[in-house]
Amino acid sequence: MTNQIAAHSSQRSYLQAANFLSSLDADWAEHVASVGPCRLQSKPVREPYEALIRAVAYQQLHAKAGDAILGRMQALYPESPFPTPEQMLAAGPDSLRGCGFSSKKATAILGVAQAAVDGVVPSLDEAHILSDAALIKRLVPLSGIGRWTVEMLMIYSLSRSDILPADDFGVRDGYRRLKALEKKPTPRQMREIAESWSPFRTVATWYLWQFPAKRPK
Repeated sequence: MTNQIAAHSSQRSYLQAANFLSSLDADWAEHVASVGPCRLQSKPVREPYEALIRAVAYQQLHAKAGDAILGRMQALYPESPFPTPEQMLAAGPDSLRGCGFSSKKATAILGVAQAAVDGVVPSLDEAHILSDAALIKRLVPLSGIGRWTVEMLMIYSLSRSDILPADDFGVRDGYRRLKALEKKPTPRQMREIAESWSPFRTVATWYLWQFPAKRPK
């Protein structure tokens, strides 16, 4: 029942956000109408520790490749839905490399696991009470964890409604195409442009991600 209530709440908020974006100008109205209702799906029960490790796993990989590597890692722990930080640290880098992770990613994953044990990576309950800025300040110093990764955590695990990952290629290129610009805006320009989309920047981000991979001729 709780999940159903949350789903209905998300649908209402997504509709409100879509209506707001459509009211901005004709370009937004046309794009929102073309794409249809927002279908963003978050995982609000996923702990930040797990979300960060998953984000590292998928960095610079296609979804299928990331799925395969994560699948091999989780197969090492058949009795656990997801390996705990302690299990990850006990396995060590060789086990992670054997699953297909690069040396750099293995180091980053073990760093996240150690940070979870040390209390640097917050629990889900604690993360919900931390501000966006506080989460970024706390997690970005970890190896392999940049601002974009923390923003994905805030979108997909914390279900925050006003996140705009300005460094994201898809966001910047989506806006270029929305406005038929010659060049993508810089991250700084993107942040400034998106200020007027608050408090619906997460849904705006999703719509900017929805442009097809190839620009229509």
